[in-house]
Amino acid sequence: MGLIDRVEDSIQRQHTPKIAMVATAQSYTSSSGKMIQDTDIDLNVRALSMGLLHHAMMGTAAVAIATAAAIPGTLVNTAAGGGQPAEITFGHPSGSLKVGAKVEQSGKAWRVEQVIMSRSARRLMEGFIRVPAP
Repeated sequence: MGLIDRVEDSIQRQHTPKIAMVATAQSYTSSSGKMIQDTDIDLNVRALSMGLLHHAMMGTAAVAIATAAAIPGTLVNTAAGGGQPAEITFGHPSGSLKVGAKVEQSGKAWRVEQVIMSRSARRLMEGFIRVPAP
């Protein structure tokens, strides 16, 4: 990939490259205990970040998965069932994520026009601020 010149240099670049494993859709139990059915997802993905299995899915990996799924013949596309889907849902350790990509082919090259990713939100903090009366 041209990220390093010598294998020894990889010690300084533990965050790249991101490595993901893909497989056809299979039912599994997420880390929260929720059952993810194979009929609700298009494929399963597990990704490594900093050499460890990521607890969910990194946003950078999610958009790469969306792009690869939209390009016919890639491993991700094949695992997701082929064709040129506008969007897919993939299962990851914490649940599932819907992503999509719009790609255009120009000769042998592919150009990404748009990538879409859904995210869930959760409350991180709740509190009060006490402001004295004037």
